[in-house]
Amino acid sequence: RRHQLQSQYKRVIFLRLFAYSSSSSHYQRKKKMVLSRAATESDENGCSTFGSRYVRTALPKYEIGESSIPKEAAYQIIKDELMLDGNPRLNLASFVTTWMEPECDKLIMESINKNYVDMDEYPVTTELQNRCVNMIARLFNAPLGETETAMGVGTVGSSEAIMLAGLAFKRNWQNKRKAEGKPYDKPNIVTGANVQVCWEKFARYFEVELKEVKLSEGYYVMDPDKAAEMVDENTICVAAILGSTLNGEFEDVKRLNDLLVKKNEETGWNTPIHVDAASGGFIAPFIYPELEWDFRLPLVKSINVSGHKYGLVYAGIGWVVWRTQQDLPDELIFHINYLGADQPTFTLNFSKGSSQIIAQYYQLIRLGFEGYKNVMENCRENMVVLREGIEKTERFNIVSKEVGVPLVAFSLKDHSFHNEFEISEMLRRFGWIVPAYTMPADAQHITVLRVVIREDFSRTLAERLVADIVKVLHELDTLPSKISRKMGAEDFGNVKGKKVERDILMEVIVGWRKFVKERKKMNGVC
Repeated sequence: RRHQLQSQYKRVIFLRLFAYSSSSSHYQRKKKMVLSRAATESDENGCSTFGSRYVRTALPKYEIGESSIPKEAAYQIIKDELMLDGNPRLNLASFVTTWMEPECDKLIMESINKNYVDMDEYPVTTELQNRCVNMIARLFNAPLGETETAMGVGTVGSSEAIMLAGLAFKRNWQNKRKAEGKPYDKPNIVTGANVQVCWEKFARYFEVELKEVKLSEGYYVMDPDKAAEMVDENTICVAAILGSTLNGEFEDVKRLNDLLVKKNEETGWNTPIHVDAASGGFIAPFIYPELEWDFRLPLVKSINVSGHKYGLVYAGIGWVVWRTQQDLPDELIFHINYLGADQPTFTLNFSKGSSQIIAQYYQLIRLGFEGYKNVMENCRENMVVLREGIEKTERFNIVSKEVGVPLVAFSLKDHSFHNEFEISEMLRRFGWIVPAYTMPADAQHITVLRVVIREDFSRTLAERLVADIVKVLHELDTLPSKISRKMGAEDFGNVKGKKVERDILMEVIVGWRKFVKERKKMNGVC
């Protein structure tokens, strides 16, 4: 029996030792795994972004990823890719503001989470917009009394502003035709062929015939006499441009007004005018105060202006103001109450940020009339410096005018060997983005380069750009002509004998466009 007890005791001791050993081994393995995982996570979190696996791992581009990545890695990856964009301040193709004061940048970030449409929740922001509308309307000489409130609205840009103004003209014209018992199904609008594409969008989207006054060589804006001739009983308005996109020139709004006043008296049509002052609206009042283009003219019923151009605010803000409340049909204004209170709204979109409106108010009170005048005068003086520097090369014809938006549009005098598209392409090597483009019909044989002078384009940059243009010209002089390579010497001679110079130039332009397009495809540039 003693022997049996000893055997059972040994068996229990053995089982306990085995259980302890297994448990200890499992604990050690688990501990090792936990420590290993902790070490991996520590290494991942402790190293720099460029030392992590996210730099060497391809991320999905066209579908959402399965797992998250650290915020530092996401930021760095996106920032690195954006380095391949051009420098906004050297983008001389754009009219849009690329610099604001740090204090305004701070205000923008502090209000970036406010949805402007929530007027009941953000009444002060709504009040700031109303102040901007009234300041701008009075800047444009709206016939308002001291206590009267202007009629207008902030938009995401001049494109939306033009759509709203166009809708108001169309509805007023339709209501008038209905009251007279006349057809109202064929509205048209008269513009110059130099209008911005948003006018073509308005005409197509809202089924309005677009009647364009063609351009001619040396005259790249709408001819008011030709425009008045094109007006008929179905014309809802004539659109005049204060600052053509092509060459910055102001159209003669006063001449147009006088012609239409006379025609309206003869016909009884009462055709109004809309002024697209997207670029020139914040320029003319400050440096060309004697120019009559705004509500001082009786037929001007509405004006749009881009706050994000010479209103000196970052992209995303435009304005449209009407002469009187009667010029904006009440039936186009919607009233909602599901955000907490009755709110009138007349926009194409609904939600939008408040930061750009606040930034516009900042600029209006920060700069005042004196500050805006100083900025615009500086832009004009730097435009003169650039213009004179380009003229001194004796290689270009200046297409832009001295009075207008501060820009320089210019074209080569001699297209025998090289053209404007080559100059534009070569300037990119120095960082400059200078667009080359052809004029609209009937001046499409003219190709120009254009440099827009913004607030942040200093005299130093103007002089540097002239120096780089000279370098490009010298380099082109040493290169064989791409034009002759594409056409061939014999073909060029044959074409010369059969066609006029304009036809030759058009073939050269078409050939160069095709060459640039094919090259961009090869380089993967869009």
